[in-house]
Amino acid sequence: MTLQAPTLPTAEVEVVTDRRRFVLGGGLVLGLAVGATKAWAQDRRVNPAGPQPLSTEDVSAAAGTGFRGFAPDAFIRITSDNQVILIIPNVEMGQGVYHGEATLIAEELEVGLDQVLIAPAPPNEELYKQPLLQFQGTGGSTSIRGAWEPLRKAGAAARTMLITAAANRWGVPPGECVAERAMVMHPPTGRQLPYGQVVDDAARVPKPEQVALKDPSRFKLIGKMIRRVDTPTKVNGAAIYGIDVMVPGMKFAAALPCPWRGGRLAAVDDSGARAIQGVLQVVRLPDAVAVVGEHFWAAQQGLNALKVSWTPGPNAGMSSEQLWASMEQASLNGPAAVAHRAGNPERALEDARTRVEAVYRQPFLCHAPMEPQAAVVHVRGGGAEIWCGTQVPTSAVAAAAKILGAAPEAVLLHNHVIGGAFGRKLETDYVEQAVRVAQQCPYPVKLVWTREQDTRHDNYRPLYVDRISAGLDGDGRPVAWRHRVTAASVTARFAPAGMRPNGVDPDAVEEVEDTVYGQFPNMHVDYVQWRPPPGLIVSWWRGVGPTHGVFVVESFVDELAHAAKRDPYEYRRDLLRNQPRGRAVLDAAAKAAGWGSDLPDGAGRGIVVQKSFGSFMAVVVEVAVTDEGDVRLRRITAAVDSGIAINPSVLKQQVEGGILFGLSAALFNEITFRDGQVEQSNFHDYRQLRINETPPLEVIHLQTNHPPGGIGEAGTTAAAPALCNAIYAATRVRLRELPVRRRRLARDARRESRGAGLLPLGVGAGAALLAGTALLSGEEDEP
Repeated sequence: MTLQAPTLPTAEVEVVTDRRRFVLGGGLVLGLAVGATKAWAQDRRVNPAGPQPLSTEDVSAAAGTGFRGFAPDAFIRITSDNQVILIIPNVEMGQGVYHGEATLIAEELEVGLDQVLIAPAPPNEELYKQPLLQFQGTGGSTSIRGAWEPLRKAGAAARTMLITAAANRWGVPPGECVAERAMVMHPPTGRQLPYGQVVDDAARVPKPEQVALKDPSRFKLIGKMIRRVDTPTKVNGAAIYGIDVMVPGMKFAAALPCPWRGGRLAAVDDSGARAIQGVLQVVRLPDAVAVVGEHFWAAQQGLNALKVSWTPGPNAGMSSEQLWASMEQASLNGPAAVAHRAGNPERALEDARTRVEAVYRQPFLCHAPMEPQAAVVHVRGGGAEIWCGTQVPTSAVAAAAKILGAAPEAVLLHNHVIGGAFGRKLETDYVEQAVRVAQQCPYPVKLVWTREQDTRHDNYRPLYVDRISAGLDGDGRPVAWRHRVTAASVTARFAPAGMRPNGVDPDAVEEVEDTVYGQFPNMHVDYVQWRPPPGLIVSWWRGVGPTHGVFVVESFVDELAHAAKRDPYEYRRDLLRNQPRGRAVLDAAAKAAGWGSDLPDGAGRGIVVQKSFGSFMAVVVEVAVTDEGDVRLRRITAAVDSGIAINPSVLKQQVEGGILFGLSAALFNEITFRDGQVEQSNFHDYRQLRINETPPLEVIHLQTNHPPGGIGEAGTTAAAPALCNAIYAATRVRLRELPVRRRRLARDARRESRGAGLLPLGVGAGAALLAGTALLSGEEDEP
């Protein structure tokens, strides 16, 4: 698949800082941050807000038991010199959570974002458990939703204690005092005290059990387009990512994992590696071999010089064709657990005026973050010190402790900002491998995976096969709905307590059992858990369950609209008659996109509406498809209601990035196996949208006073169905498999791909599904 868009002029710009040197536009990036600083913004033109992340040393001092000052809870620290430190419970991966959660605290604490320092929370399940996930982790677009009340209440309680302390000193009622910009003021007398001058007294004030939170009409920071608190260090090069960490005496390691999942290391001839200058040692692991060197180049060159023999194991002959065949068998014949059932869908299907059925398939997907996996580990004294970026700090500590045979208290982890994760750093495999290498070394070791290793040894988003059928009444509305999801279970491995007692993985049926349109009166949804070969591990990916479910449901609803001979926008609007928030975003997106206006030949618009992560979103994608099957993105319009937006600018950034991420996956991405090995390796064969391929993208923010919804993944879940619906509008080729295949869209191939997704009266789609017979799928050319 290729995309066509006008070539944009480029210019070379050199930006020089005291930390890094970047040559932008010429493709060269030079330099490395070699330390951590408090890094206040030096140029207020860059970011008037001013706060910056603390160094790992300062984080330990602020979050530890030895902190001296006002520490009313796990999130707020104020020193006697009026330094306000906010400890952020979730991990910054580019999504803006440092800014968002700092804003929640600062709003009620009555401090400016230019007055605070940011500290990432250390591993501590008791203090920093995510309320919605029930463990210390960042993912699933849960951060702001889970922090919305707890962090504001923390700020309000601390402000109340500080005001009470100042009022007691003045001998006035606390109700006569107010707080603003880290200052307590007594308006009747004009007296005022900085927070720092009352921290000792405030520490002795009982913490209030109940506090009143601001009405949204009084917000000073929430809802305002204030520049992000983490921007300056990312601009001036001072931000320290896990891959940037340097510690005294550190050496570098490069590792070669077994190419076959479940395989083992058989033998290593390391004579060539040891002859390379800078190579220090060769470390053998059960399923990998690593070379440690004075610098990464030496380690990587040493790794390339090894002669390695492997025992491939049971997956030596594994292929994508075999995996898909196994999935099909499971979908047709595997035991199914019921996720939702209402009415009598079998009878309703028999009585329906029109019946529609389809099979949708979605591939393995790699996370492909910009920052490959990396960790620094120093094993000593029966424990270890770890520096890395991870979405699950307590899980990383537990995994390291298990390897070392030590108590978790013996492992000290310093967490860093992450250069994109998309779920990848919910896994701890890279930390575990670094610990195993460092166990055999007398010095700290930084293990860095190459892009190729990260692509080929990721834990992928699952394969999905969805068999879905519906019956329509005389007005084209669904009166029966059956949907079977077949996939490996991420929940069963990652959080087995989250599985339902009957075996349903709630992640696999999210936005399937309860769609944006609600639950249909005659509805049956079930789930078949596919068991992948041992060693083939599936994981959460940006958008988690909804990115699968929304693609199927919104593609199928588009099919229903055409079967009913209805406009896809109007058809959805009718189905949303009891969902005003869904209707509002649908109307806004359609109006802004010019839905219904003329388009040139070969162009089409696709529309979707969804409720994912507590947010409502509608997206219109406009494409043009050439006679050769090339897809050109012409325009994207999104309307979103995510409740109260902490920062509308960050909201728009996340929607834009999420949509483009999802479009990249839909257009280009899949992980395939041949002879037991992954075929893709880097961005040349697992590519992303480029700037010159990216069309105008408008985000319409509908402001409401509902509690905040998640937004970091919502754009990704909407992208694929909107794209495929647009391609259908342009070509009449119905794409039910991802990624998009150029050969299917070439004009000469369109008639050859004619399929039968619309069944005439008397042919029972539901009966076919119940009998276990294969349902029709593939690309459909509308008659």
